[in-house]
Amino acid sequence: MKLKPGCFLQYLYLDETYCLLSVRNAKALTDYFQLLDVHKKNALNNLQFYCFLHYVTDLKKKHITLLFELLDRNAEGSIGFDEFYLVVCLLLAHENHLEKQFIYRHSGPVFRLLDIDDDHTISPTEFQVAGFLFNIKKDELEKIFKDFDVSGE
Repeated sequence: MKLKPGCFLQYLYLDETYCLLSVRNAKALTDYFQLLDVHKKNALNNLQFYCFLHYVTDLKKKHITLLFELLDRNAEGSIGFDEFYLVVCLLLAHENHLEKQFIYRHSGPVFRLLDIDDDHTISPTEFQVAGFLFNIKKDELEKIFKDFDVSGE
């Protein structure tokens, strides 16, 4: 998953320690979100989300669709700014090779994102299905999974 050259997100700065945007960058992202929200519902539907990610990344349709489904847990057909912010920070973390720091700093949201079936556990299959989000290869995924699997379940 890569950002396309010249897209707006390349001009945002992600703090390396906390993997968060600065206040100025968060404000710019809020304004950008409001531009994308053409229906003024404080949310993006699947088409708006797809167009956004298709424009700024090299993600395939199946991955964008899966990501939208993972973010839209309540099946309302839209995602709010919080989910949008998470995706942008994840994209910037990937762009700056901070995927592991991002997972560490935001383990709660990442866990909820990876828990595809909402059973409060992450199986190796779930970890691999959503692995494209972190641009981690299969053998690395297995090692990371073992490192984080403290209960053995």
